[in-house]
Amino acid sequence: MMISVPKLLLPADTGAALAVNGRTALDDPDLLAPFSRWVAAAAGESASAESQFQLSGLHCAACAGIIERALLELPGVQAARVNAASARLSLRWQPAQIRLATVLERVERAGYGAAPDAAAPARQLREREHRTALWRLFVAVFLMMQVMMMAAPAYFAAPGDLSPDLARLLQWASWVLSLPVLMFAAGPFFSAAWRQIRARRLGMDVPVALGLATTFVASSGALFEPGGVFGDEVYFDSLTMFVAFLLAGRFLEMRARHRAAAALEQTSAALPDAVERLEADGSSSHVAPSRLRVGDLVRVCAGQAFPADGRVESGCTSANEALLTGESLPVTKVVGDEVVAASLNLQAPVLVRVQRVGADTRHQAIQRLMREALTQRPAATELAERIAGPFLWAVLALAAGGALLWSFIDPSKAVWVAVSVLIVTCPCALSLAAPAARLAATAALARRGMLLVRLELLDTLCKVDMVVLDKTGTLTEEGMELLQTQAAGGEAVSLLSAARSMARHSKHPFSRALVAAGGAAHEAGDWTQIQELPGLGLQALDTQGQIWRLGALAWVNEGLGERAPGELAGAQLAFGGAGQRLCMRFGELMRADAPAALAALHAQGLRSLLLSGDASERVQALAAAAGVQASLGGATPACKLAVVSQLQAEGRCVLMVGDGINDAPVLARADASVVMGQGAMLARVSADALLLSNRLMDLALARSLALRTDRVIRQNLLWAALYNAACIPLALAGLLPPWAAGLGMAASSLLVVLNAQRLARTLA
Repeated sequence: MMISVPKLLLPADTGAALAVNGRTALDDPDLLAPFSRWVAAAAGESASAESQFQLSGLHCAACAGIIERALLELPGVQAARVNAASARLSLRWQPAQIRLATVLERVERAGYGAAPDAAAPARQLREREHRTALWRLFVAVFLMMQVMMMAAPAYFAAPGDLSPDLARLLQWASWVLSLPVLMFAAGPFFSAAWRQIRARRLGMDVPVALGLATTFVASSGALFEPGGVFGDEVYFDSLTMFVAFLLAGRFLEMRARHRAAAALEQTSAALPDAVERLEADGSSSHVAPSRLRVGDLVRVCAGQAFPADGRVESGCTSANEALLTGESLPVTKVVGDEVVAASLNLQAPVLVRVQRVGADTRHQAIQRLMREALTQRPAATELAERIAGPFLWAVLALAAGGALLWSFIDPSKAVWVAVSVLIVTCPCALSLAAPAARLAATAALARRGMLLVRLELLDTLCKVDMVVLDKTGTLTEEGMELLQTQAAGGEAVSLLSAARSMARHSKHPFSRALVAAGGAAHEAGDWTQIQELPGLGLQALDTQGQIWRLGALAWVNEGLGERAPGELAGAQLAFGGAGQRLCMRFGELMRADAPAALAALHAQGLRSLLLSGDASERVQALAAAAGVQASLGGATPACKLAVVSQLQAEGRCVLMVGDGINDAPVLARADASVVMGQGAMLARVSADALLLSNRLMDLALARSLALRTDRVIRQNLLWAALYNAACIPLALAGLLPPWAAGLGMAASSLLVVLNAQRLARTLA
């Protein structure tokens, strides 16, 4: 179905344009491209866009619900999905009905910040959020220390050592110092609580704000009217300590989100500002990558990033693809090899023929997949959000009940018992338990070159007990290797060199394998009148006017006029002319890490099966060499689908690994699926993860990390449950003062975040 919008390209200065021109610039389709994609619409309907945004000011699941509800009220907004853990918004909207500036204004009126997920504005939003959070934390910590100093004499002085007037003076000083903490540092808690109440969605900020307000009012009442209804005790030290610890925990959580966003933006910053384009008349010009078109020839110098996906036309170099694949070692690039946008040219200038630009590049596809993955909310997270509401109502009931009970037992303790219950039950740790761990694991896998398209894969990998692999392009390399040659009527070395020079003029897999077998670039030779005949091969004239052919053996023999002796058995490619001929046999090249990867998966308790449409003999031989436990050759796409369905019917949880279009149905059917980095786009759409590194060992590492992530989530949930189970009775019994409750709540949140961050360093 055709989409009635212009083709979107990625301008190099998109971020700057957004920052300079403001929100009105967002109506430009070119500027939408880096953070949006178009969705086909039914006949007669306008096209929809799916855009990704970064948010600020979120602290819990209730914040996400407020933003979603506010946006869904706008005409033209079809869907809004907010992930509170990664602070990202995925918006589906119709540009014909609503302007994006209106959307951003609605988010701000709801009390939050929003910026397109493109480098410059998103980075400015993060810097502003970081700066404000740091100032609030500084004010809270600095004044907390002053208030603690004012409160210390009351704790440590012997009876009679502290005069009533001095004690009152210290309390008044504590009250004055607490005002900036309450009005500035703790401002986000009160504003968020008000938004949650107004939206009729209880979040974590409601009990926090109630606890802070109750503590301040009760302490102020005791200060203004000693011996009155609020008693004589003040809790300004507990108030400031609680705010400082809670802000510290949220600051660390914010830093974790910002690091994940910055890692994604590194690939955007990698594109060059300008690139040299060679014109047809021999001249050259410097243009922005957004102005490139398919078929353009560009010169990429050493130290410069490739501006688009393309193929090397001239030169030999190596590229750093670490940002895209996780591969830290340089990758050799010779004539005919593909290069990807944003990878770095390390050694020498090369000429590159552009094949894909803008949103069609692998670089942009990866960014889009990462953004979509970070806006997803796994089922476990959504369950926690559903539980949060009833849990908070129970907390409020406990606090009210505790205060009522203590008003009869000891009225002087009624207020701080209620405050302690509200503080100690703040479900920060419970809310962060799963999202923090999954975010850290996702970032760790991305650094290894494995991009999760669906975050649920982490949960499914823990249950997988069978891995099914495709052969060509999955267990083997995408290309082939030259195994054997045999010459007749000439010297093998010179014939092979000549064959390679002719092969450079073809993109056939055998020709590419022949060129790659040389290990370096080869001269094109003095071939003239080059023709490529479909199904046969290449034909050209040498300097003496002799006809030479590179292609099918029978066709080459036909050109020689007679069958030459000593043909190589199983030869797939031949080169011949002027009474000379070279026969060549190629074979698939198994991935170097395949045996080690299979051994690691078997050690984790998984069984393995190789499915391929190739001949059974070759499939069995490759399976034996790689260490695959079982194999099936001659398998059609329908056969593969039936085999996986049968395994699932037997109770197996199947992980499917493939790369081709014919693997798309079985990838979609499997419980978990991974597609290789060079895989077909249809296969990528069907998969749960994209293995950009093309290292099979990363599959074993991913499952190992998934198991560790599950353990960390369980640890976090167990800690949150034990903490509440132990502290709620203590708070209700009057044995846990507010300052201790605040310290324990903040410490539990910090422990959860730090425990999850261990996963981010696991695969470093």
